[in-house]
Amino acid sequence: MHSIPLDVWINTIVTWLYNRTGSGFNQFSNALLHFLDLLIHILSALPWWLVTAAFAALAYYGGKWRLVVGTVLGFAMIENLGMWNAMITTLVLVLVSTCVSLLIGFPLGVWCAQSRFAYRILSPILDVMQTMPSFVYLVPAVMFFSVGPVPAVLATVIFAIPPVIRLIRIGILQVPDDLVAAAAAFGANDWQVLVKLQLPLALPSIMTGINQTIMLSLSMVVVSAMIGAGGLGNSVMTALETVNIGQGFEAGLCIVILAIILDRISQTIGGMQRGSQTGTNN
Repeated sequence: MHSIPLDVWINTIVTWLYNRTGSGFNQFSNALLHFLDLLIHILSALPWWLVTAAFAALAYYGGKWRLVVGTVLGFAMIENLGMWNAMITTLVLVLVSTCVSLLIGFPLGVWCAQSRFAYRILSPILDVMQTMPSFVYLVPAVMFFSVGPVPAVLATVIFAIPPVIRLIRIGILQVPDDLVAAAAAFGANDWQVLVKLQLPLALPSIMTGINQTIMLSLSMVVVSAMIGAGGLGNSVMTALETVNIGQGFEAGLCIVILAIILDRISQTIGGMQRGSQTGTNN
């Protein structure tokens, strides 16, 4: 029995695509690399306490004093361990990946909510994207963009985009049909119904999607240290190569601190949106 040469087919398609668009990928890669380097340089030049104060302000906006204290102590710990610059690199990669995921995922989520046909097409693709091992995304990223932070961002976007698409769709579909019918009865067109009714009511679900995208981006950025992304993941890789348990623990602790801060802040802001939405409904 002959096996299906799936790997040969995929390699042929990827090679054909690269041969015809290689220059375009290089130009895009250079532009994105300059943008990432600029952000990393700006944030690294800022005093660590100023960046900490900005995140503490976000925590305070969420109304959680314990989160403010935890944020300050967490960032102070990262600075004390000498991993501040590595954390900044990881933070920039996560934020850029999350923003790109939202820019792509938001309209796709709205489209899937408005069109059953679109969701039937995208649903199996999203299933594959969510279940495919994260390491697999690194292979085509390296082929098209070499090594460094650029393929890390692109692989992270592919890995982290499904939750925001699905949760935006779910949030819009959960808006009661009678409210949509009432808005249409008062003369609202489809765009006004979407912008002024469905999206505001779906905001808690959208915030949950953003939270999940941030967390998946962080996990993928750490894995992307294997292809030269840098940041805290690079410290983990160095510790693994040198069997340095202490360094690995320090880097892992910094990753945990950053993950908790990003998770709690996004959850807190999302909780505020749920609370305000509940108050509006009441």
